[in-house]
Amino acid sequence: MLQDHAKIVRFLALAGEVTGRKKLQKMIFIAKKMNYSFQEKYNFHIYGPYSEELTVRVEELCNLGFLTEVKENKGAYEQYCYTATDAGLKFMTIVQEDQKDLQKLVQQMNQKSSRFLELVSTLLYFEHLTELEQMKKVYTVKAKLKFTEQEMVDAFAFIKQLKIEGN
Repeated sequence: MLQDHAKIVRFLALAGEVTGRKKLQKMIFIAKKMNYSFQEKYNFHIYGPYSEELTVRVEELCNLGFLTEVKENKGAYEQYCYTATDAGLKFMTIVQEDQKDLQKLVQQMNQKSSRFLELVSTLLYFEHLTELEQMKKVYTVKAKLKFTEQEMVDAFAFIKQLKIEGN
């Protein structure tokens, strides 16, 4: 169990900082879909794939002082920024797995917007479907976001790039 907590701390340490709860959810989901050993279970939710387990683990890690959660008031909404603490960096050493390419993946994802990662993670959630069926599904379940054709092309290209680099 603590191994799973340590993996999240390690992920955030590699990222440096992740801005947004939704973004963190999507990044861990995408890493899991790229065969990194995250154990959190995901269900489809309003903003795409969501893990209640991840939410609880992050909260526990903040309470233990292994992660910091800084709330930023953005006027109409609040945004949360996550970083690993010094205590968290010591704690994460209990993970002995060799995940050498994880840092590159984390950095690539962290450069993307939350909106883009929501699209990518939603497509990956429905990866058992054909690309055309995936697009139709996204246009149905994410109709309010009005994803463009170019965003779809970019998302599929990003997924392909990640899969190639992961092998």
